[in-house]
Amino acid sequence: MAATGLLLGLILVLGCFSEIGVALISFSSLQTTLVVTASHPQRLLRAGEDKITVRWGLNQSLPAGTDSAYKTIKVQLCYAPISQVDRAWRKTEDHLSKDKTCQFKIVKRPYTTGNQTLEWTIERDVPTATYFVRAYALDANDHEVAYGQNTDVKKTTNLFEIQAISGRHVSLDIASVCFSVFSIVSLMGFFFVEKRKGRKAQQ
Repeated sequence: MAATGLLLGLILVLGCFSEIGVALISFSSLQTTLVVTASHPQRLLRAGEDKITVRWGLNQSLPAGTDSAYKTIKVQLCYAPISQVDRAWRKTEDHLSKDKTCQFKIVKRPYTTGNQTLEWTIERDVPTATYFVRAYALDANDHEVAYGQNTDVKKTTNLFEIQAISGRHVSLDIASVCFSVFSIVSLMGFFFVEKRKGRKAQQ
């Protein structure tokens, strides 16, 4: 019994230390070492249809070896401040384990030196909002150690808007119109037939 209690206590302590370790990874502690750009049509983008060309790479003005700990790159689509107002589920937190700014994965792949390019089709479940793109460099423990984004520190430049899928399609709209017309014609035909029957009955 005592051994079981000791084991449970040990697991609890280890769990607490694990949580503390995660909480210590804060966005403000990360170095801005990556250069990120996002190219796209200069208009309202449509989820499920339009594409964004994302480019990222190490800032070449930094000393050699800056990226020695980088093992993985994680690129994400992130909410701009204007689309976070009064939306707690999109709130920015300094502790990355609690941060809800970047909720949509664009790509996660092994880190390689040199610039990388990816053409990404906006996923169908992306909601209507204003966005930017951010890339994180992860170490061997899959922890964020550096980042870069296609906007400024205040997240006010190079933003873009995405329109969510409405759930309607042209074919469905056409079918709906045809069905409505058919219903009206059928109803008019029904009244016409009933009216003729009434006249014959009177005769």
